[in-house]
Amino acid sequence: MAERPLNATAASLLGFLHEGSKTGWDLVVTAQERIGKFWSITTSQVYRELAAMERAGLIEAVERGTRERKPYTLTEEGRRAFADWIERDPAAENIRYPLLLTVAFGAHLPPERLAAMLNSHRTAHEHQLAEYEREAEVHSSDQYALATLDFGIVYERAVLEWFDRVGKRLARSKRSR
Repeated sequence: MAERPLNATAASLLGFLHEGSKTGWDLVVTAQERIGKFWSITTSQVYRELAAMERAGLIEAVERGTRERKPYTLTEEGRRAFADWIERDPAAENIRYPLLLTVAFGAHLPPERLAAMLNSHRTAHEHQLAEYEREAEVHSSDQYALATLDFGIVYERAVLEWFDRVGKRLARSKRSR
């Protein structure tokens, strides 16, 4: 069994390894492409987790690939650890949204600066919504990818609605000053 409980980062790497052998770099790229919009994993985390999972017997290195890259594959113990992890109830989400922290202290900014920040972030969310909608068309036959993308689409629409509401609220507060 694993030396320590499997964390979500390690579990996601095991999940990707179910698809076949991957190097650390392959896992970094896969994580960024597939879950990077809602789960951050740094390059250093990937390599740290790979070393820990190899020591725990959850993965093993196979023949070195091109440029001395070291591909990893799942062991049976790794498959069991992932199966145990995926069956557990996920932890509660924790929102860390830097813009909200800025808005919370927005009284310390000139109103036009805060408005510019909000406008910039709104534009980014409009672009992200369009990207999710395009991806949903591409992945229309993958029910799990669509379920994840649907969350992103609903989320982006809710954030855009929030931008509309906060813009009106801040405009009212400027008039009342």
